Amino acid sequence: MMQMFEANQALLAGIVLLVVFVVWWVWGRTKPAPKKREYTDVLSEGAEKAARNNALIDAPSAAAMVTPPPVVIPSPGAGTLAGIGEVVAAAATVEIADAVPVVPVGEDLGRIKGVGPKLKALLTSLGVTSYAQIAAWTEEDIAKINAQLGTFAGRPTRDNWVEQAKLLAGGDKAAYEAKFGKV
Repeated sequence: MMQMFEANQALLAGIVLLVVFVVWWVWGRTKPAPKKREYTDVLSEGAEKAARNNALIDAPSAAAMVTPPPVVIPSPGAGTLAGIGEVVAAAATVEIADAVPVVPVGEDLGRIKGVGPKLKALLTSLGVTSYAQIAAWTEEDIAKINAQLGTFAGRPTRDNWVEQAKLLAGGDKAAYEAKFGKV
């Protein structure tokens, strides 16, 4: 075996050099540094302001653009159209009052275990705003509500909302905490 190594020293040296070169090629070369891209944005220092954003910021608000209706002073002998301005103003006032959404004020339904923010909003949209309403639910009421809860169906029964609501509506905090945990 030694004789074979002595006879082929040049070949072995070439193989060793080839292996060293391959190892250097794979691991030893320095990789070029990645090119840094320069991003120019409206938030970059020295960049021009965005025209669209400035137009929106500098524009007057919609509330400032609303002008009060002109006052119509009927002239003598104007006939049947004398009070039309007052009628239109009264109708507009009623229409605006009807357009304002009425948010029912109720109890914090989030205190019931199993009712999170989404369920609380969903119950409010269904008209459920107090513990007394939930405490008065029958099996039929629960079935109707379950049909409207979508992915939350079954939660009123599983989390025992009616019993929790009865205790919360009655103000029995000690009994509630003993059965369901801290409020």
